[in-house]
Amino acid sequence: MYSQEIEQISRKALANLEKNKINSTPRAYEEEFCKLSQKIDLDIEECKYFEYTLSKLSDNEKKSIKAKNIKSIYDLIDILLTRVEQKNIDKMSQLVTSSLQPSISIELNDDLESFSIKIGDSPTLIFEEKIQQEIETFIEQRIEVDKKVLSKKTADIARLISLMNKYLNDAISKGKQGSSNISDIENKLSELNLSQASSKELTKIQGKLKDAAQNIQSELKDVSNHFISSQDEINKLELRVKELEDELRKTKKQSDLDHLTQTLNRRAFDKQITIFEEKHQRLNQDFAIVFFDIDHFKKVNDTYGHDCGDIILQTFAALLVKLTRDIDIIARFGGEEFVGIIHFNNIEELNVYLKRIKSVVTKNKFIYNEHKLKITFSAGVQLRSNTTSSDNAVHEADELLYKAKQSGRNKINLWNGSSL
Repeated sequence: MYSQEIEQISRKALANLEKNKINSTPRAYEEEFCKLSQKIDLDIEECKYFEYTLSKLSDNEKKSIKAKNIKSIYDLIDILLTRVEQKNIDKMSQLVTSSLQPSISIELNDDLESFSIKIGDSPTLIFEEKIQQEIETFIEQRIEVDKKVLSKKTADIARLISLMNKYLNDAISKGKQGSSNISDIENKLSELNLSQASSKELTKIQGKLKDAAQNIQSELKDVSNHFISSQDEINKLELRVKELEDELRKTKKQSDLDHLTQTLNRRAFDKQITIFEEKHQRLNQDFAIVFFDIDHFKKVNDTYGHDCGDIILQTFAALLVKLTRDIDIIARFGGEEFVGIIHFNNIEELNVYLKRIKSVVTKNKFIYNEHKLKITFSAGVQLRSNTTSSDNAVHEADELLYKAKQSGRNKINLWNGSSL
């Protein structure tokens, strides 16, 4: 019975290909055969191989397959060819774990050791989203604890230098006073007229006292000069410590910025949304999460090169920042994707903001060398008040963005099902 069903499906598959004027290639035949077998719930092992292969792929690969609407094992080849070789994965996992090892601070050692063992046992885990989030968390924690240690050490040095400077000033002041006192003694000894009745021994003692006073005065003068010279060095150290403190503050600010677009990076976005969420909880202040994604960005890179792509990203980011208020947030979420955290008093105000961005971007051309490129973007918008948490708002806005790209691009999908 089973073989008869297979024979029937085979004939019908060939007939359907001929009817639809599709060449009966092995690939076309297999796709049609499996489609027909699924309709009658016939268990064909070869037809299940595609689903089995999908189950072995990473989450990111599954998302890519879904986005590209891949339906057969043949179409998987391009994605599988982009996989990294095992030896390179092993090397990459070693580099990742090495980069997370302690630097200045000795905190987090136990957690890092456990994480390093886990990665060492299964290097391919570094491609899993959950593990990548753990790596980001460790990097952020490492940077933060190192900053605290460095700030503390810099402050300790500053206090030490300040204290040394105070003691040197006291020493210099006392040295000058002591030198003046010795000089007075020397003068008084010189002015002292011993009577002729005085013995020669007293005259000798007077001479020795004068010599001692001169020597002491000379030594005090040398010490005072040395202190003054040391004070100059300490003043230079104070200035350098101040410069280091300024550099530390600047570095802290730079660590929150994406190096290419100078918008906030993913780590800084996570910090900011926590602040927005706290205000929402305390004051019931609503905000919107807006995901922006440049349409056909890969085509721009493939056609004009990555330098052009970088210019497009920088220009697009600059426009977003310029059209967004200072009280709001724009961050680069990854690749050509940006995210905004936007305050609003009413829905109309939010719509005006979104329409203004779309109008400016679509009505102007992006310039790269002699090329003038027409750029559009897709977006997804969700309100915090519509969700149970800020994380859910971010996830749902991202989903709305995905749907905007899947349904034609160049549109802004809103939380209520409408589009701009």
